[in-house]
Amino acid sequence: MSPAGETESTSPRANASAPGASKIESTPNSRGASVVSENISVLGVKVVKVRPWIQRDIEQVKECKADAMLQALLQCASSAPKTKQPELLQKCLKAVLPVCNGQASTALVKSSDIQTALNEYVCPGVESNFYGPFIRATNIALTCLEDIKIDRMRVPVPTVDMICQQNDMPMHQMHQTNKSIRKPDLVILPLNSACAPFQDETGGKKGKQISKQKGTQKDDGKDDEKDDEQRKKKRKAHMDTNATAKPKNLPWKDVLACVELKRKIPGRTKGIKAPPFLYTLTDYAPTKPEYLPVDHLRAADPAPAPSQTPATQTTSDTASQSSGLTAAQPSRGGSSSKRKVTDTLESAAKKSKGNHDDKDADADVDLDVTVQTGLYAAEMFAANIAVNYLLNIIVVDDVAWIWYYDRQGIIQCSGINFIQGLPRFMVLLYALKRFELHDWGRNKDFLPVAVEERLCHEFKIKDGKLGEVDLLLHTSHDERATHYGLQGRATNVVPVTSEALTKKYGKFEDGMVAKIFWGEASHTSEPEILKKVDEIAKRHVTVQGHVPELLWHHTFTNPTSAIREVLDVPEPTKGSRVLYILVFRKLFPITQLHGKELFDVWRQCISCHLTLWKEGVYHRDVSPGNLMWYWKDGKRIGVLNDYDLSSLADEPGPRGNKRTGTVPFMALDLLTKDGQQGKVKHLYHHDLESFMWVFAWICLRYRQGVLLRRLRPLDEWATSDAIACRKEKLDFPPQSDPFCALGHRQTRMGSPRELHVGA
Repeated sequence: MSPAGETESTSPRANASAPGASKIESTPNSRGASVVSENISVLGVKVVKVRPWIQRDIEQVKECKADAMLQALLQCASSAPKTKQPELLQKCLKAVLPVCNGQASTALVKSSDIQTALNEYVCPGVESNFYGPFIRATNIALTCLEDIKIDRMRVPVPTVDMICQQNDMPMHQMHQTNKSIRKPDLVILPLNSACAPFQDETGGKKGKQISKQKGTQKDDGKDDEKDDEQRKKKRKAHMDTNATAKPKNLPWKDVLACVELKRKIPGRTKGIKAPPFLYTLTDYAPTKPEYLPVDHLRAADPAPAPSQTPATQTTSDTASQSSGLTAAQPSRGGSSSKRKVTDTLESAAKKSKGNHDDKDADADVDLDVTVQTGLYAAEMFAANIAVNYLLNIIVVDDVAWIWYYDRQGIIQCSGINFIQGLPRFMVLLYALKRFELHDWGRNKDFLPVAVEERLCHEFKIKDGKLGEVDLLLHTSHDERATHYGLQGRATNVVPVTSEALTKKYGKFEDGMVAKIFWGEASHTSEPEILKKVDEIAKRHVTVQGHVPELLWHHTFTNPTSAIREVLDVPEPTKGSRVLYILVFRKLFPITQLHGKELFDVWRQCISCHLTLWKEGVYHRDVSPGNLMWYWKDGKRIGVLNDYDLSSLADEPGPRGNKRTGTVPFMALDLLTKDGQQGKVKHLYHHDLESFMWVFAWICLRYRQGVLLRRLRPLDEWATSDAIACRKEKLDFPPQSDPFCALGHRQTRMGSPRELHVGA
């Protein structure tokens, strides 16, 4: 729903501040719409720990009117998506009335059956009784809406052919080495994906089905009536038999949207108001409530307040081991959210079934429906690469809310009563029926390809200097570092090969990696900062060879603010993000080292950091994942890595009100409430203190370069918000621990003094 583009650009910045004279200091590095659900490697930190950050993102949800959302979706599905068409919504509302009133039929279905299903839906009963009627009404409507033609609207997309499918079964997904389990009630899928699990069970051949789908895509624009007729019969057969059955092992990568249904107590005991006899064209009627409330999340079981949350999260213990780049993980801001006692929604408990070996995997137990659906969105983001945005639908009784997720944040539209205000729900289905995969938020610039029977993604683009640049991203590689969360940078790091880059640079013995992330548009881009770093490296031996080698980069021009401007969301550009892809030579993580080798690489990174700070490049995110190394002439060379949160002395820091840094390694001064609000000046000694915390972290959590599997100390640092983490660190080390010899209480690393050059 955001305009796509491929032009490189660096966002302009304003309000430059002066450098700190002779003192090694900087202005507070605060950010708006900051990263709160950033990369994680879940080895050592369970997926469940991310829930409070999902909750916190949801607490910051923005709102828009239902008609604005419907207009935006229709615009996206139109034949001229970049041309404003304010009349679209009214035209479509009028066009769908015959379907609402049972006056439209096809050779396979009749729209009067929609009202039959809705009359069944409004009867009293338990939540699971309503899945079937909702699915039948939705799928019959989608089939009838396929044949409705409206001027300037696209025809339906047969290669997608969306269908509503019952799920309510455990869906598994691996995140590095940890498995998550979710159970969405219903899912929206392409027809072939919905049929596949049942065909497998009855002896069908899934591989042939996939090949046929790809072949259909290659025949783009050809009108094969026979194939179309077969598709419609296949759809009708699935609607009649398996759409309301429970599929096994649905893959998250195929899910287009999730639908979560809830019933309040009155709806379960007394039922819901029945559909009207006749639908007419009316203005939007606000629902009660107009928006799903989120304030009770904070009141019932508060996640960390905005002033107490980090701009980045715990750096992965393992994500960068293979990639040579950092991958962060969220800190826990409290226990998982629970609904208030007075909340009347039926329990959302969805405990995982069967395999008790999955006891460490996530189960959505007793979560508020907004958090539950947010976790589904996190799974959908993780399942595909560089996803632009997602849509989910929450249904409570007879009201549906559309929830839009992207890396800037979350937007929910006002409720649509799909019983009394059925025409608007029909317009929603009419638009979605015409969505291609990229309209669902999938990134069409990254094409899935199979290489040695493993899924990869291909990215090709014209480059002014190199001609065509080809990247083959090994997205199924065991050494990839993926992201789990909602908003923020959403960094993914994957091994990459490229004929064009190999031709220019030669073949690197350890290979290359691609870093794909959503950078904040108002912040100086990482390529620009690395350009400054390279200039410094030419003058200083402590920097030369100790910074990452950027081989190639590209900036996409699809800012997340675009949809917010369309939906009239307040402050649409605050925290806006754009997608970047950067290619580096592969590095190794410092966590692989121990003893003298560890100390030597750590010291080299400190020397590099000090020189860069003196020269006006402020790193501000010292963490294990950002300290790397490589071999050169038989020696390990330390590298200070990852500059996407850094700032320059002659330019302002990122805007907003969140402190950057990785919580377990941030200085004590910066973990205070004032520090998290950006009221504490970020000085050199704060980063130096971070180096100390990193060293302690590695020494205590690793043995011979391997992460401890049990009895691993300092887990509390990784699963606490800023304030709680500060308390844990104030008590470090325990008096009974021989590590007390560090004498940290004498140095009190978080002292407020300012460190001067040469001091």
